[in-house]
Amino acid sequence: MNLDLIALNLEVKNKEEVIRELGKRMFEKGYVKHTYIDAVLEREKTLPTGLDIGEICVAIPHTDSKHVNESNVALAVLKDSVDFNNMIEPSKKVQVRVVFLLAINDPESQVSLLSKLMSVFQNVNLLKQIRNSSNIEEVAKLLEFIEI
Repeated sequence: MNLDLIALNLEVKNKEEVIRELGKRMFEKGYVKHTYIDAVLEREKTLPTGLDIGEICVAIPHTDSKHVNESNVALAVLKDSVDFNNMIEPSKKVQVRVVFLLAINDPESQVSLLSKLMSVFQNVNLLKQIRNSSNIEEVAKLLEFIEI
């Protein structure tokens, strides 16, 4: 995971701000096209990505591969949780603290990436380590098995 794409203790007011911040980092590195951020925000309105997985809720915003130059993942651990709509029950809100912004340019690799992310989400201790970390390098090491 690219260290420049990890934000710890990020202060944002809402899901739009976190998507814009992480998307900007991906755009500056050339991973995504200028259309990417707006496409993610638009998709989030109709296909929300908040996941209530218990103690620590996560979100995995993403969009179509046509907005992506090179696959990558950006991560934000938020100082305070923000509302995302629930992926399973879109009318419900989820208080998210950890956001994985996905940029996938090969739709076939998306299944593999989502599978690896699900293994993270199912490991409460790993999520706690990520949430409580104050060191970007440590977070990258915890997630090094997520190869893009």
